[in-house]
Amino acid sequence: MKLRILLLLSAIAFGAVLIIPDLLSIGATGHLDSSGALAAGHFGVAFGLVFAGGILTALTPCVFPLIPITVAILSGQAGGAGPSAGTSAAPGAGTRSRKRAAAVTSFYVLGMVVTFDALAVTAVLTGKAFGSALSSPVVSVVLAGFFVALAFSMFGAFEIKLPTSLTQRFNRVGGAGYAGGFAMGLVAGLVAAPCTGPVLFSILTYVAVHQSLGLGLGLLSLYALGIGVPFFVIGVFSFSLGKSGPWMDAVKSLVGIVLLAMAVVYLRDAFPGFAIKLPPGTLAVYAVAALVALGVFVGAIHRSFHGTPGERWLKATGLVCVVLGLTARLDVESMALAQAPTGIAWVHDLDAALASAKAAHKPVFVDFYADWCASCKELDRKTYPDARIQEAAKRFVAVKVDGTHESAALDKVYDKYGIEGLPTVIFVGSDGTLLADPRVVGFVTPTELLGLFKRVQ
Repeated sequence: MKLRILLLLSAIAFGAVLIIPDLLSIGATGHLDSSGALAAGHFGVAFGLVFAGGILTALTPCVFPLIPITVAILSGQAGGAGPSAGTSAAPGAGTRSRKRAAAVTSFYVLGMVVTFDALAVTAVLTGKAFGSALSSPVVSVVLAGFFVALAFSMFGAFEIKLPTSLTQRFNRVGGAGYAGGFAMGLVAGLVAAPCTGPVLFSILTYVAVHQSLGLGLGLLSLYALGIGVPFFVIGVFSFSLGKSGPWMDAVKSLVGIVLLAMAVVYLRDAFPGFAIKLPPGTLAVYAVAALVALGVFVGAIHRSFHGTPGERWLKATGLVCVVLGLTARLDVESMALAQAPTGIAWVHDLDAALASAKAAHKPVFVDFYADWCASCKELDRKTYPDARIQEAAKRFVAVKVDGTHESAALDKVYDKYGIEGLPTVIFVGSDGTLLADPRVVGFVTPTELLGLFKRVQ
């Protein structure tokens, strides 16, 4: 790879690491929460909200970056063995390529459907939504191992294949690209699931409580189809991105890096003691960004494990630098959030807070959160530090309830206050009455939360 291109990629990596917290953003808005429509029996409305929520989820910063990466890979699989340079395409070749791209992308979306349907089955069998399972170290380790295996596949250690019988059927209708598309869809579903916010949580909670597998499969399938809409549209109309080659290997390396970083994040959540303890601040952020840039320059993306021993060593060194840098960046952000003064005097004993607030005739707002909840961290990073929110919160008793680790006592609290997903912010009036409205489910901006504060007396 030319030096100037390599320097450009390293500079892009450096800049991207600086803004990672802004890229790992929220899922779909709480305004598309389908739990109310489901509870009222308005299933048509609920299905519409679920499909719309899927589309919006795909367009959020947490999921959208998957689209160009995935489409690049799928286009190589869908393109097949096209005409070589300098030859003319056979009549109808463009139409066939577009049809093949549509077919491969359809199998990709089908893979996402299967992943989300598996969540529905899990919710019915366990009576719990997906998010709470992330508090289990066993689940985190299993997911981490799964992502490591997928990453090694992207680096060419082995090839992920479907069972022979299914592969043969796929081959009869057009080729092995279908199996690859399906496998990528399975991965995309796992990546998207923790980012999906109240739309997914409302479905899984309803399914878990009512033990309705048929309805759960229908809702989750429709939700996955909604997420798949942008992938399908872009995939079909970008079939001409080109055939596989060095650029495709670089894209696969990029996907593998993301998967390895996710594996490390899951392990860090399962075993917090292994988090990288860097002091929060600008210097630490620039240091880890430089480490990632160095890893890219050394060979994390453009080098291969199939080359000379020296090239394999440089590839491994680059990967270590990039993955460590990415996860350290997230650790720096978490440390900054934990140590940053919010200007809000949070109380963590809910019962004591409610009793003291009622005696003092003060309203209460309660933030139910968890460490695995992306939208919860968005509230902590973007909403609560706002000066207007800090000023308005002074007339409230502010309570935070940690839902990271499930327990019987926590389940009782959730049942008592109707908590169906995280984050949820509830309000209690100055007379001690729990207010059904307003209520926050998911991320809200400082302006939106300020408007809700004004409605509580």
